[in-house]
Amino acid sequence: MASEVANELTVITGLSGAGRSTAAKALEDLGWYVVDNLPSKMLLPLAQLVATPEHGMRRLAVVIDTRAGQLFTDVGAQLEMLESMNIRARVVFLEADDAALVRRFEQVRRPHPLQEGGTVLDGIHRERALLASLRERANIIVDTAHLNPHQLRTRIFEIFDERAASLVHFTLTSFGFKYGIPLDADMVSDLRFLPNPFWVPELRHSTGLDANVRDYVLAQPGAAAFLDQEFALLTTVVEGYRRENKHDVMVAFGCTGGKHRSVAMMMAMAARMRRLQDVTVNTVNRDLGRE
Repeated sequence: MASEVANELTVITGLSGAGRSTAAKALEDLGWYVVDNLPSKMLLPLAQLVATPEHGMRRLAVVIDTRAGQLFTDVGAQLEMLESMNIRARVVFLEADDAALVRRFEQVRRPHPLQEGGTVLDGIHRERALLASLRERANIIVDTAHLNPHQLRTRIFEIFDERAASLVHFTLTSFGFKYGIPLDADMVSDLRFLPNPFWVPELRHSTGLDANVRDYVLAQPGAAAFLDQEFALLTTVVEGYRRENKHDVMVAFGCTGGKHRSVAMMMAMAARMRRLQDVTVNTVNRDLGRE
């Protein structure tokens, strides 16, 4: 039973302001079940729950830190008990130098949890002393002093899922301008420069998913050139998205009603995009069937 969860239990800890929440959210995006601000005494029963195969929870990450106050005790003892049960917990410790931490607390205008009426720096020093033994047990120490949240997220991706650091998820959607532009679109393309199959009687009641409409749309002057240029654009910006740690992108293709041109062209672009390395493509026909 214990071997089922080996290396699938991670404890995220470290200094306040060093990026624990960012690391936890990154693991959530990688499919981990994350519990934030867990009292240390709850680590063992939670790990035992996860170790039970029928619960189906294969990857658990817990954030344990000094916010728990008096409940932040005996973390080392809890980890030793897990090891005695052959349940291995990977400890990720996040830290930064005093200057970086003070600057971050000043930016958010919040007191340090261990400040106790003193200065932010007093709280940082108390916390370093309290976490010293836990830092020594850490499997991975990440210095975030010179990392912004995007860079820290990428670092966590590199540690836990190397491929996810470069993976870009595209959602391509067709839509009808008469129903409004998708509010969450990152890029919008207007296909109304192409002749509308609606005015062709034998195509009116078909959609861009049908071969007759698809062939008609793709054969129109400018259709192939548009696909070539749009594909070149998207392959260029993919690398930019990766550099900016933008992993979820929506590209919308619109025509009048979202039934013919936008559907056919979006599906044709999806076929091209799926040939790119480290890119996943999901397709949505938002307004298909509304007429």
